[in-house]
Amino acid sequence: MFPELRAAAFLLALSVVVHTVGMMALLRWVSRAHQSLGAGFWTVTWLLIRITWSLVVIHLLEVIAWALFYWWKDCLPDLESAFYFSGVTYTTVGYGDLILPKEWRLLGPVEGLTGILMCGLSTGFFFAVFSKLYAAQKKGAQE
Repeated sequence: MFPELRAAAFLLALSVVVHTVGMMALLRWVSRAHQSLGAGFWTVTWLLIRITWSLVVIHLLEVIAWALFYWWKDCLPDLESAFYFSGVTYTTVGYGDLILPKEWRLLGPVEGLTGILMCGLSTGFFFAVFSKLYAAQKKGAQE
């Protein structure tokens, strides 16, 4: 059980690192973009679309890391299955049509919990950015 726990701890930590690096880069980009953009509807909408896609890419990188581990350890029959399993597990869709071997089963719930936490972090980030844009627009309307 210890190799599985170490693998789960490593993959969780890797996900947090990928998410942190991605969100810090995104935060720097949003800060610069917000200063140079207006507050029009389409400008803000386009900014939010780009933020959303950036967050999706960050999550996909994390899914890929888990999938590559599953593939490396021969937990699933092929790379496509590893990506599929990782995606439905990370997003907590959990179809159940693929399962990990008994000795690696612990990783499934850990990946699901990691996905929940990372999605929550992204949601908080998205809300904070939207709140800042809304406050700036409201302040501009009052002046």
